[in-house]
Amino acid sequence: MKKAILLFSALLVLIFSQSFNWKNSKENKPSQIRIGLNVGDQAPEIAMAGVDGKTMKLSSLRGKMVLIDFWASWCGPCRRENPVVVAAYEKYSKAEFKSGKGFEIFSVSFDQDKKAWLKAIADDKLTWKYHVSDLKGWKCAAGVLYNIESIPQNVLIDEKGIIVAKNLRGSALSMELDKYVARFK
Repeated sequence: MKKAILLFSALLVLIFSQSFNWKNSKENKPSQIRIGLNVGDQAPEIAMAGVDGKTMKLSSLRGKMVLIDFWASWCGPCRRENPVVVAAYEKYSKAEFKSGKGFEIFSVSFDQDKKAWLKAIADDKLTWKYHVSDLKGWKCAAGVLYNIESIPQNVLIDEKGIIVAKNLRGSALSMELDKYVARFK
């Protein structure tokens, strides 16, 4: 009986020490970043046609804070939120962030009518160059990928493409961006 208890105790010590060593070895290795839709996840890639038909990629904006803005020309709440987004772009586009330079907006449109989409960009003075759409409305590939069920919605990602916040409306957008600003130019 003593041998069985001693053997069992030794086995527990061995298992415990192995799990401790495994945990420490994991902590010493860079962890894999998970691609997903939650804060802390790597934002999934978006590659869609811009207003000129050329493909624009979200990943091309690495090194900057990026707001992925899901909207449409026909969406009243989106259009009412656009002045807030424009003001954020004007304030932060040249700012230096703690771990990145500049702020960019990657606008994903749920439009189906290209003329209406382009007119809304002009009318609302959405002066940034990253406007994309596949003109499929609610079947928009990026909308499906990001599980967007209503608009407006947005996702803020850092210079590494990591999601740091979601659904920042009104003053919440500038309040969140202020957390990351190192200095304004």
